[in-house]
Amino acid sequence: MANETFNLTTEPWIKVTERKTNATKMVSLIDLFEHAQDYRQLAGDMHTQDLAVLRVLLAILTTVYSRYDADGQPYPWLAADPVEQATLEVDRGTYEDAVLATWKQLFEAGRFSTIVIQYLQKFANRFDLFGDHPFYQVTTADYDALVAEKKRVALGKGTVAIKQFNRRVSESNNTPAIFAPKADTAKNQLTLDELARWLITYQNYAGTTDKTKIETGETFSSSPGWLYKLDAVYADGQTLFETLMLNLVLINEDGEYTPQHPVWEVADLRDYVDDRSDQTNPNNIAELYTSWARILHLEWDDVQQPTIFSAGLPMFDGENAYIEPMTTWRRDKKHEIDTPATRSSYTLSKAMWRNFGSYVRLNPDTSATKQQQEPGIVWWLNQLKNRQALADNKSLSLASVTFVSGGAPANLPIAEYHDDIQIMAGVLFDRHQDEDDYWPVYIEDVIQQTQKIGTDFYSFAMNVGRVRGMKLEAKPFANKLSDQFYSRLNDPFKNWLAGLTPTTDRDQAILDWKKELRKLATDAAKSVMATGSSRDATGYFDQDQQVWVNIFIVMSWFQGKIKRDLGLKKGEIKEDGR
Repeated sequence: MANETFNLTTEPWIKVTERKTNATKMVSLIDLFEHAQDYRQLAGDMHTQDLAVLRVLLAILTTVYSRYDADGQPYPWLAADPVEQATLEVDRGTYEDAVLATWKQLFEAGRFSTIVIQYLQKFANRFDLFGDHPFYQVTTADYDALVAEKKRVALGKGTVAIKQFNRRVSESNNTPAIFAPKADTAKNQLTLDELARWLITYQNYAGTTDKTKIETGETFSSSPGWLYKLDAVYADGQTLFETLMLNLVLINEDGEYTPQHPVWEVADLRDYVDDRSDQTNPNNIAELYTSWARILHLEWDDVQQPTIFSAGLPMFDGENAYIEPMTTWRRDKKHEIDTPATRSSYTLSKAMWRNFGSYVRLNPDTSATKQQQEPGIVWWLNQLKNRQALADNKSLSLASVTFVSGGAPANLPIAEYHDDIQIMAGVLFDRHQDEDDYWPVYIEDVIQQTQKIGTDFYSFAMNVGRVRGMKLEAKPFANKLSDQFYSRLNDPFKNWLAGLTPTTDRDQAILDWKKELRKLATDAAKSVMATGSSRDATGYFDQDQQVWVNIFIVMSWFQGKIKRDLGLKKGEIKEDGR
C-alpha cells in the first residue's frame, strides 16, 4: 500500500447534512471549511463520532485563528512565521481584543476565510491515511521503537479488531454484539472514509481491552480515551458554520496567549510520546482536542482492509484541567479539586435540564473557588455576549453527548447519551447581579420544585404497586413509571425554558409552569389508574397506619402533595385543572 493515498484535505470523508435539501453528503476538509455555512450539521454514524470529528475541526480553527486574523494576517506579536509561534510580549487586553475582533469579523461574514484552506494545504501531507506521516497513526519503525520487543508488528501481537474499533459494533472476541448494525461477515470491514471517522473516534473513546502498552520505564494502566471521561457539553448552532464558531474558544480565563500544538504538527512522534509520559495536562486546546489514547499502526492487505496494532499511552488525570471547555465538573470540596464529571448507566435517563446547575453559575457574585466550576464553553459564550458579539435575544442550544461505559475491565460502551436544551443568551447570562432577581436562580428553583413533584409521583407509583399486591416488584414498577413521568415533562419543560426572554415576568412564567406541571402530573397519575383492575378499588388494609388504602386514596394523597409542594392557591387553578 506504499503508493496509496487518501488525503483528508481533498477526499470526501466527513458526513454532513445540506441545509437546502436535508440530504446527507460526504465532503473533504477543504470542502467543509469552504461551505460550512451551507451545511446544517455533521451527520456521521453516531453523535459521539460527530463530537470527536467536531473537535478535530475546532483544533484546526483554533490553531489558525490564534495565529492569523480574519484577513489572513499574522498577529503583530508573532514572528515572521506564525507556525514557529515565537512571540513578542503581548498583554492580556491586546491579545483578547485582537482574537475577539477576528471572531466577530468571521461571524458577521458568515464564512471562514481562505487562511484555513492555506493552512490545510501547507500540512496536507499530515492528513493522509497513508504515506510517511499517516494521519493519527505511527509508522512501523516508530511503533516497534515504542513497544516491547515481543510486541513488534512483525510478530502480529497487540491488535484490535475492526469490529471493536468500530464503535457502532464494539464487539470483543469474547462477547458477540448480537444487535450490531452489521452482519457478522461485514463487522470487520471498513471503507476508507469510515476508517478516517472511526480512527478519530477511537482515539477519543478507546476502552481498556488493549493488552499492549508503550515502554516508558514507569508502570501505568491503559486509560479510556479522554473524551470518554467527560459528560461532554457543547454549543449547537443552526448551521455547521455557527456550531464551529460558537465552540471556537480563542481565549481562556487566564487570558494569556498560548501557542497551539495539534498532534499533526509534531515533528517527531517519539517526542510526543515522551511528553505524554509525564501525564501533564495539555495547556492548549489544539493539543487537548487531538490527544491520542493509543499509539496506532495500520498494516494493509491486498483489499485495503487494515490490521490495527494498538498500544496504550499514559493519560493525564484531568485534575483542574480547565483548559477543557466541553465538560461539566465534579468538585472535591475537601481538597478543592475539580475533575470532569461522567455519566453512568444510573443517570442515563436523566434529561439535561434536570442538571441545569451544572451548566451555569447560579451565584454570580460568588467566587469560583466556592461553587461548582461551570463548563468552559458556557464561560466563553458569556464572554461573547459581554463583548456584544451575541445578542440578548440569541437562542443558544447546549447539547450533551457521551458514551456510557459498561465499566471495568473492558470499559466498552453500552449506550450513547444525547440531549440538549435551548435558552436565550440574555436569560442564561442575565445582567441582574442580585441573586434574588437572577434568571438562572429562578430556573434552578423551578427545576428543584419540579423534581420534588417527581419524587411525589414516585411515591404515588410505589403506593399503587402496594395496592396491586406487588412486593419485590414495587420498586422496579415505580422506577419505570418515574422514568415515563419525566419523559412526559421533557418537551414541555424544554419549551418553557426556550420561551423565556430577558423581559419575561418571572413570577408569571413560574406560575404558568406550575399550572402546566400540575396538569401533567395529574394526567400521568390518571393514566396509571386507567390501567388498573377491580383490585385497585378494593385495595388493602395498612397495618402501620391502620387505614384502608385503595387507588382512590392513593390518588387523593398524591393530589394533596402536589398542592402542598407547588404552593398553588385556589384562585390560581382553573376548573380544567390548570
